[in-house]
Amino acid sequence: MKALIIAGGEFSPEVAMKTLEEGSFDRIIAIDNGLSYLHNLKITPTHIVGDFDTVSQELLKEYQEESKVKIVTLCPEKDATDTEVAVDLAVEEGCKSIFILGATGGRFDHTLANLHMLYKLLCQGIQAYLIDKNNKIYLIKESITLLANEVKSTYVSLLPFTEEVTEVTLLGFKYPLTNYHLTQGTSIGVSNEIIEAKAQILFDKGVLIVVESKDT
Repeated sequence: MKALIIAGGEFSPEVAMKTLEEGSFDRIIAIDNGLSYLHNLKITPTHIVGDFDTVSQELLKEYQEESKVKIVTLCPEKDATDTEVAVDLAVEEGCKSIFILGATGGRFDHTLANLHMLYKLLCQGIQAYLIDKNNKIYLIKESITLLANEVKSTYVSLLPFTEEVTEVTLLGFKYPLTNYHLTQGTSIGVSNEIIEAKAQILFDKGVLIVVESKDT
């Protein structure tokens, strides 16, 4: 099962529609003001989550009267962000792939917390992505192959999420690496480019942040 989560951060209607067109989602979860984003696109969520401090109460009332939409109301003072609660809900619903929009921009602490949620999901065997108009961000704990015709970005950047990532080898990239020991605090993995039909990211141990990005 797949989930699309719309948070209240930086949002691109074009990216949202493209994401919906490219994937069939079993759950669509709106977080607080993310509801207004979906409403403007005439998309009805399956769930609405939040303490509702940023969404229009008039709009929320419309959905409260819609029996098919499940609403989870949260206390403003809590130990988890609205986004984390929404992610946990998607997992409880059985989703194994989660796409999160509106989770970047604005407050950097929330963006960073959302990045760390990707690690929580990765440890549960769930692949998740943070997506905005310039970036697709995800974590990997094992080697992968990227197909050039499927990567819709100019650059692929690799940063260590763990303290170190060992034996990193990059094939099919403009800037290759061979058995490189990648450690936190360096930027050697930023702004690489795929130059062949297939590009491989190979490594032994650790967790990598992968950012497929393009300039504005």
